[in-house]
Amino acid sequence: MCGIVGIVSQQPVAQVIYDSLLVLQHRGQDSAGMVTCDHNKLHLRKDNGQVSDVFHTRHMLKLQGNMGIGHVRYPTAGCSSSAEAQPFYVNSPYGISLAHNGNLTNVEKLKDDLYKEDRRHINTSSDSEVLLNVFAHELNLTGELKLTVDAIFKAVAATHKRIEGAYAVVAMITGRGILAFRDPAGIRPVVYGKREDENGIEYMVASESVALQASGFEMIADLKAGEAIYIENNGQVHLRQCAENSRLTPCIFEYVYMARPDSVIDDIYVYKARLRMGVNLAQKILRERPDHDIDVVIPIPDTSRPSAMELAYHLGVKFREGFIKNRYIGRTFIMPGQKLRKKSVRRKLNPIDIEFKGKNVLLVDDSIVRGTTSEQIIHMAREAGARKVYMASAAPAVRFPNVYGIDMPAVEELIAHNRSDNEVGDLIGADWMVYQDLDDLIAAVQKGNPSITEFDCSCFTGQYVTRNISLDYLEKIKAIRNDSAKQKAEDQTVVGMDLHNNA
Repeated sequence: MCGIVGIVSQQPVAQVIYDSLLVLQHRGQDSAGMVTCDHNKLHLRKDNGQVSDVFHTRHMLKLQGNMGIGHVRYPTAGCSSSAEAQPFYVNSPYGISLAHNGNLTNVEKLKDDLYKEDRRHINTSSDSEVLLNVFAHELNLTGELKLTVDAIFKAVAATHKRIEGAYAVVAMITGRGILAFRDPAGIRPVVYGKREDENGIEYMVASESVALQASGFEMIADLKAGEAIYIENNGQVHLRQCAENSRLTPCIFEYVYMARPDSVIDDIYVYKARLRMGVNLAQKILRERPDHDIDVVIPIPDTSRPSAMELAYHLGVKFREGFIKNRYIGRTFIMPGQKLRKKSVRRKLNPIDIEFKGKNVLLVDDSIVRGTTSEQIIHMAREAGARKVYMASAAPAVRFPNVYGIDMPAVEELIAHNRSDNEVGDLIGADWMVYQDLDDLIAAVQKGNPSITEFDCSCFTGQYVTRNISLDYLEKIKAIRNDSAKQKAEDQTVVGMDLHNNA
């Protein structure tokens, strides 16, 4: 999962891109990057770290230009080398910079084809660099010295035919314009909007509507599945459907956890969807335990708060904030290694003892993936004096890896894989464990936009919407996503940094 943004303006864009990346920081905390275009000259800054760590005043002063793209990243495969930071750049043809959110599922074949047939070298393990080179090659094949809009969309269409998986892409063609496109299933989100003032009209594309809103842009629409938008540097906007057999199948986990609650994705208000998740989960609890003894509902901040509030209301019990969150600790789900995640839970949350002491507490989380965080939080609740601790998940049990850009680990590391709900509850130390039913989750999200007939729910069902995910592929991603592989990659990165610093 990453965040992307692109802006075409008649005035400097670096500050607006910076502000947008801050708003999208929840989508990636490993690295950040920005490239701006000043006439035909590019200015690039990218590095490991959060947005405020990567961009200082000295960097911002150098990021001149009225057009640019930005990116925040977290490492799907556990590599946190700064070489993987985006945007990437290739000089031929025209000079193209690109940033990407998602995951290509045929990246190994693409790398092979790029080397053997396209004569292109890939310098990192990032699938975004692969995607950039595929698009650059297809654009070069048009053979036009004077770049046309038709040639750009033709290259996007050819790129769709070669790449597989989930991808939301923003690219900048030096001195010419900004391009964005979305995969044929619309798994990852892309929105676009405009802002008009005395200096003219500016256009922005971004991962979430909140990035537009924060900078005063009016949202126009989501990109449709398979659709592309090209905004020329003079402000002319072109839209075209570039993919065959496109069908909107957005990732339902965006609504559960990934997106900010104040975003609107595919005409669905994320906050409203989470409220409805709480209503549906309360109804399940009342069906299964009509005589429940829950005294208080406490959310595990922050994503689960809307669901927990509605759940408490419909159960007729008190809602209380029982944990205080340290705002300076990142989201533990997207931290690159298990060791770091474990260390961060107690740094991140501190219980308010009085809300737990002598009570039967229902903790509500948005989802449970590995279960280690849930186990520690339940232990904290008992230490704070809770008599009984129940756990509710606003999402169904995560039993399968996500292959579309969300770092859900090797299947053996998913606590619910091949386990019943009760077995999960026992493992994390809960007196009772209740999950949202998948049909109820889908209903909660779909109510916001009934025209969406299908969602990617693969992490709950094991059914992948691109229908090209083999057992061999799942074994390969398991080998690079399991926590031991990630720890090894992190250790190698640290050794490399030490050698560099001591050289």
